[in-house]
Amino acid sequence: MHWIAPSEKDTANGTLEKRLWDSADQFRANSGLKPQEYSGPILGLIFLRFAALRFAAQRAKLEKSGASSRRGSRLDEPTAYHADGILYLTPNARFEFLLGIPEAANIGAKVNEAMRDIEKHNPQLAGVLPKTFNLFTSTLLKELLKKVSEIPASVDYDAFGRIYEYFLGEFARTEGQKGGEFYTPASIVKLIVEILEPLHGRVLDPACGSGGMFVQSARFVSEHKKNPSAELSIHGVEKTDETGRLCRMNLAVHGLEGDIRHGGQVNSYYDDPHDATGKFDFVLANPPFNVNAVDKERLKDMVGSNRRFAFGLPRTDNANYLWIQLFYSALKASAGQATGGRAGFVMANSASDARASEQEIRQKLIESRAVDVMVAVGPNMFYTVTLPCTLWFFDKSKCGSSQRGERSSEIRNPKSAIRNREDTVLFIDARHIYRQVDRAHREWTPAQIGFLANLVRLYRGEELDFTLGGDEARAKIHEIFGEAAVSNRQSSIVNLKYRDVPGLCKAASIQDIAAQGWSLNPGRYVGVAAGEAVSDEDFKEQLETLNEELEILNAQARDLEQTIAGNVAEILEA
Repeated sequence: MHWIAPSEKDTANGTLEKRLWDSADQFRANSGLKPQEYSGPILGLIFLRFAALRFAAQRAKLEKSGASSRRGSRLDEPTAYHADGILYLTPNARFEFLLGIPEAANIGAKVNEAMRDIEKHNPQLAGVLPKTFNLFTSTLLKELLKKVSEIPASVDYDAFGRIYEYFLGEFARTEGQKGGEFYTPASIVKLIVEILEPLHGRVLDPACGSGGMFVQSARFVSEHKKNPSAELSIHGVEKTDETGRLCRMNLAVHGLEGDIRHGGQVNSYYDDPHDATGKFDFVLANPPFNVNAVDKERLKDMVGSNRRFAFGLPRTDNANYLWIQLFYSALKASAGQATGGRAGFVMANSASDARASEQEIRQKLIESRAVDVMVAVGPNMFYTVTLPCTLWFFDKSKCGSSQRGERSSEIRNPKSAIRNREDTVLFIDARHIYRQVDRAHREWTPAQIGFLANLVRLYRGEELDFTLGGDEARAKIHEIFGEAAVSNRQSSIVNLKYRDVPGLCKAASIQDIAAQGWSLNPGRYVGVAAGEAVSDEDFKEQLETLNEELEILNAQARDLEQTIAGNVAEILEA
């Protein structure tokens, strides 16, 4: 299915991000420091700007309520801010105060002092905020404060995440780290969250980066009229200490708290700081792809049923199937009335078709009935890499009821569900659904995300929810899956029912998947819509997949040839 939305680049935010990056360039040109050394302070001031905007809004509300309250003013009580998930800022830590410091003063020392005060009055940020502003001249800091002050009060709080992602991409390009760390695009995170529907429970991201998965999960809860701080228990692991601090900073600016373990040699392959096995309702992640040199000797005691690596260790030097099993094992099992956990994560395309020991693990995963949905994503969706990827979704509740949580947007249509979802996997090809942001970047629009998420809900037999995507997403669902309209003078009723759509989606049985060598590549099942030709991009991807399979088979043939030759030699020498 091809759905290419008109390009509607957010010019205001794009300009804002560029202005802020220009300031970062000033640091780079004049400080003599490496990007990783000046990125923290810059993001710290951006954080402070957003914290100040939230603080000012809460202070205005307290002023208004205090005028009529018998208790008197609570303007300077930290608890009056903390109760609503807002950071308390002392006068010397407020952005306007820092902005007003004359250039002749030691601005760096003043900003460091402000960061210490914020940590003192907001314990969840202890040890998190940068305090190296004294490394920069007052002139540079003054200019940066002026630039950051241009972020308008009307910008929503999610802008911090977007600006951070933009900066990370620019920093990576500055250092030439095309294949290095990168963060999940907002539209991909939104789709993962919409499909998982994390309305209540324990949430884990064992490769949490700057915390985008947590922030989007909280937004989903808020959009459904609930308090995310009360509904979600956030847990994360981040190997890089500096990135872990940025995650905690990101949570704080969104009014959230979480148990984020970072730095100090913590590593999700070897360490399990949250005792995760079987404990989580939701797992969301974008792990690093194709990592090698993992010390499997250290993992041997974690292999087996109800352990971290339930289906064994891959023999190949690639950590993709270590990550996949970590996500699977962290989910709660379905038991009685209790629903099982759901996971959604980004994974390299190669994992869907990997052979040998990885195929054996994948077969066991599929036979466990936990694999729920697979979504093929096209290229250019990330800032720093062009590679396409695949979204994987697990659901340990497939054996029981497919409904989760309270939905109120649409009346549920029980005829729309696949009758035996336990024995099927939904494959979606979303490679040709996107909006071209600029020459090098693509994203999904809210309507496209809403359409894909409701396609999954229709397959599961859940109530449809157009909170994201609205009328445009609803119209597309009705266009593709509406069976027939029954009209009279008073109403028109469209019967929505899931069906396989060539070029878009296919509910494949376990038998179908076994016949395809246990592949989880959506392209093997979805096919091409009638009248659509295979694009050059699709042909190249198919050819690469076939060539990879051929190389693996050739390698296996060479190994077999050597084994046979050795056996024959032993017989002849006997």
